[in-house]
Amino acid sequence: MGELSAAIDHLAIEDVTEIPRMELAEQLIELHWQMARLQAQIARRTGVRV
Repeated sequence: MGELSAAIDHLAIEDVTEIPRMELAEQLIELHWQMARLQAQIARRTGVRV
């Protein structure tokens, strides 16, 4: 979960106009997968299916 928080914080402080579009897309895809992994962990721990 620390990785997800760090990724969100990193994106929040960046000026997206200065990031090459391909790099921004890669960062957003990685963030998406981190969020999906977090949802899966939460589901396993709480017994909730996503």
